[in-house]
Amino acid sequence: MPSPDLIALAAAVLEVPRAPERALEIECGGGDGALFLAREYPAARVRGVDASEDSVQRAAARVGLDPEGRVAFKRGRPGSLPYPNDHFDLVAQLRGRIRPGEAARVLRAGGHLVLAGPVGRLVARNLRRHGIEQVASGGVDGSDFFVGRLGASL
Repeated sequence: MPSPDLIALAAAVLEVPRAPERALEIECGGGDGALFLAREYPAARVRGVDASEDSVQRAAARVGLDPEGRVAFKRGRPGSLPYPNDHFDLVAQLRGRIRPGEAARVLRAGGHLVLAGPVGRLVARNLRRHGIEQVASGGVDGSDFFVGRLGASL
């Protein structure tokens, strides 16, 4: 049975109006969220990043046959993501402490940030300071979700 946060992620992506070309899961752990995104968006290149080398290796071992390199995992921290500016159309994080500035840095203008787990008013306000406006939120199966868009009010 999927975790409540994974179910919240599934509900949240229904609020994303178009399929991303590139998606990232921050603090991917064993890769559940990234692998879900890869199934949900079969044309997207999906990346997962985690500070734990063990988690990265476990997640990578779950990918299976992927000759195009569509799904990959690497080591990195949420406050210093190993990707260039404006690189992803979708950034997701299940639980953990979000780093709004870093998430906004790697998102393309118009890209979406999806959070699963508790998202308080303070977090939403901090996201707005970095140009990420809320477009949807809700709760499902004991977990909350938040969907924001970079530059939504521009």
